[in-house]
Amino acid sequence: MADFTATVHQNEFLPDGGTDVHGIVSVTCSGAGTVAPMSSASGESGEIIIVDVSGSMDVQGVQAAAYAASAALDQIIDGVWFAIVAGNHEAALCYPNGTTAAMARMSPQTRLEAKRSLQRLAPGGGTAMGRWLLAAGQLFGTVPTLSKRHAILLTDGANQHETPDELSWAIEQVRGRFQADCRGLGAAWQVAEVRRIAEALMGTVDLIRTWDGLPQDFAQLMQQSMGRGISDTQLRVWAPQGAEVLFVKQVSPTLEDLSGRRVEVNALTGGYDTGAWGDETRDYHVAVRLAPKAIGQEQLAARVQLVVGGEVAAQGLVKARWSADSLLTAQISPEVAHYTGQTELASAIQDGLRAKAIGDDVTATSKLGRAVQLARETGDEAATSRLARVVDIEDAATGRVRLRRHVDKLDEMELDTASTKTTRVRPQ
Repeated sequence: MADFTATVHQNEFLPDGGTDVHGIVSVTCSGAGTVAPMSSASGESGEIIIVDVSGSMDVQGVQAAAYAASAALDQIIDGVWFAIVAGNHEAALCYPNGTTAAMARMSPQTRLEAKRSLQRLAPGGGTAMGRWLLAAGQLFGTVPTLSKRHAILLTDGANQHETPDELSWAIEQVRGRFQADCRGLGAAWQVAEVRRIAEALMGTVDLIRTWDGLPQDFAQLMQQSMGRGISDTQLRVWAPQGAEVLFVKQVSPTLEDLSGRRVEVNALTGGYDTGAWGDETRDYHVAVRLAPKAIGQEQLAARVQLVVGGEVAAQGLVKARWSADSLLTAQISPEVAHYTGQTELASAIQDGLRAKAIGDDVTATSKLGRAVQLARETGDEAATSRLARVVDIEDAATGRVRLRRHVDKLDEMELDTASTKTTRVRPQ
């Protein structure tokens, strides 16, 4: 039986006339177990591996992708439903073999058959990721008993055979139907494009520099998925009558604005799908605007709950108390300050790289300089190291940097993809 706990970090004191309340709610899951391999009360699990076989992958690339997919197959627990999709400007069912959409149960026999089918893949054609997503959605739909649906998507190029609107339409058709971890191989794919897919489908996006990095990454992704034994989860945020929920964001282990996922539970409560859980801790930043009250008054600003299968598994309370003591109201929660800085850091990196790409060196220098400063302030040494491969850091404390004249494209892409990965709060 999984156990969830919730802890709230905040400064509940507001000055006279203060309205905005911020809290970091840390939710920890332990004892999640593994996915259900066969029919159970909690439903079944399904996995789909989507492999780019476009012409740009060439023979060596497709062989490496097939090897990586094989490594992922080895991690799927027997009894779990699975399928493999080969994607180019179309989407073809690589396994199970057949002309109709279907999934297969994992067993020693089907694992061997799937690996053999991967050996027949060959490069050719273009790239239309929206069609890949629609095919995955169709496949998951063939097994109505699935409660957990997860996919791994690999691409090495831009989505050249679909318009942005066509991709957006496809994403909306599958949003909420499955989760997808997306990986880009090499330097020819578009980070923003793939990130859009990953964020909509509650997954991750990352760069794989070379083919030899694929098997380990695929195996790790599938191993993590097998360890997420809790599905049908929702973060619920209640706010009092007249209050405004400014935003709900996941801030650790990755940044993700959940505000757009809100569904109304009742007039005062919004629900936010969180995807499947394993043994892990996730931090959420909740901001609520209240009507100001008199000095000395208190109010519950938000009730934050993690709900599993319709039942409350953990709860944290975000409070407000109006005070005339400036020593109390001037304090900022270290957790709130840290994650506010990490959120700004991600925006500064992405904005700086976009400016650099269009030749706006002034904006790029300013934004990336601010990113260096924020990385130092939040103790994000990994971000500082990645930034140092794109800019020359003259003074990290003030954010004074110079754009480097010769930068490896892969270094820029790694900085971009990693911008939404956060660090935990440093011990005080």
